[in-house]
Amino acid sequence: MSKRFDYFVVFAEMRTGSNFLEANLNAFPAISCLGEAFNPHFIGYPNREDCLGISEDARNADPRVLISAVRNAQGIAGFRFFHDHEPRILDEVLGDERCAKIILTRNPVESYVSWKIAQETGQWKLTNVKKRKDAKAVFDAKEFEAHLTALQDFQLRLMKALQTTGQTAFYLAYEDLQDVEVMNGLASFLEQPDRLERLDKNLKRQNPEPLSEKVENFDAMQAALGKIDTYDLTRTPNFEPRRGAAVPGYVACARTPLLFLPVRSAPEGEILHWMAALDGVGAEALKTEFNQKSLRQWMRGHKGYRSFSVLRHPAPRAHRAFCERVLNKGPNCFSEIRRTLRRVHKLPIPKDAPDESWTREQHREAFLAFLDFVKANVAGQTAVRADAAWGTQAGILQGMGNFALPDFVLREDELEAYLPALAMQVGSQNDIALVPPTPDTPFTLEDIYDADVEERVAAAYQRDYLVFGFGSWR
Repeated sequence: MSKRFDYFVVFAEMRTGSNFLEANLNAFPAISCLGEAFNPHFIGYPNREDCLGISEDARNADPRVLISAVRNAQGIAGFRFFHDHEPRILDEVLGDERCAKIILTRNPVESYVSWKIAQETGQWKLTNVKKRKDAKAVFDAKEFEAHLTALQDFQLRLMKALQTTGQTAFYLAYEDLQDVEVMNGLASFLEQPDRLERLDKNLKRQNPEPLSEKVENFDAMQAALGKIDTYDLTRTPNFEPRRGAAVPGYVACARTPLLFLPVRSAPEGEILHWMAALDGVGAEALKTEFNQKSLRQWMRGHKGYRSFSVLRHPAPRAHRAFCERVLNKGPNCFSEIRRTLRRVHKLPIPKDAPDESWTREQHREAFLAFLDFVKANVAGQTAVRADAAWGTQAGILQGMGNFALPDFVLREDELEAYLPALAMQVGSQNDIALVPPTPDTPFTLEDIYDADVEERVAAAYQRDYLVFGFGSWR
């Protein structure tokens, strides 16, 4: 029967017990753990010149050479890997189903305090208790938060990689390292028949005291930790589908090196008119219908170009989407979605376009119902696609980042001040007046806006209000 794994990696961090784990792995006859093989400051262990015959210089030139040597080592070999080790091989190792993943974790406060004490004493391993050096840690709240963020980000990256590739890992907590049965279970995971009768006792726990005895400013540490929201209780949940960069919708000036990355239902037509006027041409002369290849070519051919997007307050933006894409039939209407909203979501709009009998109160009632739909739609609670016409602007900008982020993110109420400055950035001195936006029909937002409308908009677009700091529209 063919073996499942060619090599293994222990994902851990400093002061999590990884040295003790390595010592016990190396107690199995056919397992060899090679230290921190991809530590950027040494190879395997401090003062070593090579790992499996691969020098540090050779590893730095091409880290895959060392991966190949580990893969082909006798028995099954592996190494310890921390979040700040060689980034060039991380994705390859995570995606390799022939690499066994072992994930070792420890209470981050314990590991932080242990790290601080080791920094004070210079003692990173202990084999003889009589030579133990004593010191107390001084807790630094900002330093700990950075430490915690780095650990959490790395763990999330590991979890995401395992989820998307359908792999599993062998998880160990610091406390598990003292259990010989768990260590034998790890050997079984690595398909090794040998078993340990007892654990390696050469390495000793350096700081067995409670935290209150190891931290000089323990009371301050308790107070600081009480302010850390471990579970991120105040976050705004985001279940909106991730978007890609809508490159075909990007628009470049005819001659001026300006690139516009539109946000749907935000200012667009008036921006295109302004861009065309900069070069004294019609809107048809603007460069459109890019794909990623042709846009890269445009970027390379226009050194010093600037790109920009324009945001609109969520209330008028949602109203524009409602009128243009749902309420009024026409070339921009999403006809199938319109039918579904009427039939399934009971949106109170007429079967055909509104006529003269359509009242302001009917318009307001329908818009409020549309906002309720948007809230559910953005949260992934409907079968209707989460279209960019009413998706969050934060999500749209995030999708742009998959290709290239805009240099400038302007706001609709600031255009008169910032567009001329933007034009000056690319050498254009033309003073072009903005055409006013086309009013929504059959009623404008001003006709129906009140506190209830604002409350529904804010409920639907919590993310945009938070990310961009929007307040009430009026």
